[in-house]
Amino acid sequence: MAGAATLGWRTMSTSDHSAPASFAVSVADVPDGELEAEDLDPAQIVSGTPVVTGKVLWESEDGSQIRGIWQITPGVVTDTEADELFVVVGGRATVEVEGGATLELGPGSACVLREGDKTTWTVHETLRKAYHINL
Repeated sequence: MAGAATLGWRTMSTSDHSAPASFAVSVADVPDGELEAEDLDPAQIVSGTPVVTGKVLWESEDGSQIRGIWQITPGVVTDTEADELFVVVGGRATVEVEGGATLELGPGSACVLREGDKTTWTVHETLRKAYHINL
């Protein structure tokens, strides 16, 4: 939903000036049942049976920025990244950036991925992150 964020039972919209401009969410405490299934292209799966879920908390009216929660269960997947900043709130993974660094991620890790980076994610423990993406 462009311009809106669903927080528990509340919806916040960037176009509704009566809604607060700032909010807080305990990302680690959002129940798995509140996360929505996200498609994972079978061609991206290298091994295992990873499942991706997430929840958009806020999206700009023009759709150029998204903030939310994203989670993936153990397995190995490939991806082509967007311009993203995220903080891991639970789980562990190793992210190999093609032609670049190998990133060891765990709770508290802050990570920046560049648009176009080709990555391989080895998820050791179900990983949950809070993210901001620029499209």
